[in-house]
Amino acid sequence: MVSFLQRAGIENATVLEIGGGVGEIHLELLKRGAATAVNLELSPAYDAEAQRLIREAGVDRARVERRLHDIATAPEAVGSADVVLLHRVVCCYPDYERLLGAASARAGRLLVFSHPRRNFLSRALVASENAVMRVRGKEFRAFVHPPPAMLEVCRAQGLSLAYAHAGAIWQVEGLSR
Repeated sequence: MVSFLQRAGIENATVLEIGGGVGEIHLELLKRGAATAVNLELSPAYDAEAQRLIREAGVDRARVERRLHDIATAPEAVGSADVVLLHRVVCCYPDYERLLGAASARAGRLLVFSHPRRNFLSRALVASENAVMRVRGKEFRAFVHPPPAMLEVCRAQGLSLAYAHAGAIWQVEGLSR
């Protein structure tokens, strides 16, 4: 993801990371020339570690904003950014159309997201994981959404596929405006 974004140009870019956890990716982009980053998260559990990583990276705290916010349910509360990224997030969200639609609409130049490859093995693993979660009384569920349909949501917002990488488990899609 970082290599694709750097080749596409991140100098002085604004970054919106959706579901960035502790923020390792947007911190790396800031170190490589991005101007600012906003990280949207659904849980405050990552905040202490994120603050530690910001300090260790030597990044000015004024360049990073962390917010608890679900962009899929309230997209109007989030501004656009040159670069929007979602790493291992789409598979954790039941409504990929709303999530990717909101993310794509805010991508000024680039959108990059990762998702599990959709095949028998990934679907079986996710089904097993969800069964374990159900038995343990957890609400979390994982999803293996159809890649062509996810890309179509992005295309409907005016983005075109510029990069694709298929790893053994994870696939990365990079789109540009």
